[in-house]
Amino acid sequence: MASLKEIKTRIGSVKGTSKVTSAMKMVSSAKLHKAQGLINAMLPYQRSLDNIVSNFLSGETPFKSPYVLQEGQQSRLENSLQIPAGSQKVAIIVFSSNSSLCGPFNYNVIREFTSLILDLKTEMVPDEAIEVYAIGKKVEDAVKKMEFKPVTSLNAAGSSESTFSFQSLAAKPDYKNIFKLADHILKQYASGVYSKVYVIYQHFKSAGVQKVQRQLYLPLEISAYKKQQTASSDGWLNNYIVEPSVSEVIEALLPQLLKQKLYTCLTDSYASEHAARTIAMQVATDNAEDLIQELTVLYNKSRQQAITSELLDIVAGSVQ
Repeated sequence: MASLKEIKTRIGSVKGTSKVTSAMKMVSSAKLHKAQGLINAMLPYQRSLDNIVSNFLSGETPFKSPYVLQEGQQSRLENSLQIPAGSQKVAIIVFSSNSSLCGPFNYNVIREFTSLILDLKTEMVPDEAIEVYAIGKKVEDAVKKMEFKPVTSLNAAGSSESTFSFQSLAAKPDYKNIFKLADHILKQYASGVYSKVYVIYQHFKSAGVQKVQRQLYLPLEISAYKKQQTASSDGWLNNYIVEPSVSEVIEALLPQLLKQKLYTCLTDSYASEHAARTIAMQVATDNAEDLIQELTVLYNKSRQQAITSELLDIVAGSVQ
């Protein structure tokens, strides 16, 4: 059995750990509240943009966009068999956190990334044709261990002064910088550098539920935005007279839709991280309190046993 001094030292150590986990829980809870505010502020704009795009696409107006796979057209990945090796790549944008102690948050993201890599290998995509945009230190480290060279920063304006690290995006969602990254991805795709672009992130459903998502970012699947036109509540169909033309408006809206989608993934990941850390630190604090109670009982038992042993020695000495 451990000595009284060892048990007392361990109780002090667990109390110190409990204070740290409790503080981390309060910090993550505050950041989660802020992240929920970002999501609530973004949702009306996101829904309005989706509704506008859906109304225009439901009209079956022909348009051309480098970000949409037209009907009857083969995917660039399928056409890459006739393209010299290395001329087209598959880009993967992965969102994680910069620090640990957030439960299975990073593990689930890395596991989904590994699953996607295996799926791409079955499609005969070599590792050299995969480019990873690692947003977050944890996924950056994991990607390096898998012998990939992740993109970890972006020089958006062509000068060293405008360079920003992707770790800064994971630490704090930045609307301007994520739009710069999205603009870079769109240009690379439109110019034929990338055949497909995937995004992996944790979707924030609630403070207690987060689910990892793997989505095809490019080419854009417009079938999800098309809907059958029906009369509105006032009896009118959404048939608009548009200047200069519907096709030009759609072509201008699609890049904005894609940029907004990437910002949504960033805010979702940020909120999911702090929701997962809040829960993890709450569990750790509760476990620490339970352990303190157990150690306190053990300390009292050991102390009582030591006192009883001393009394027996005194009584035995007096009898002699």
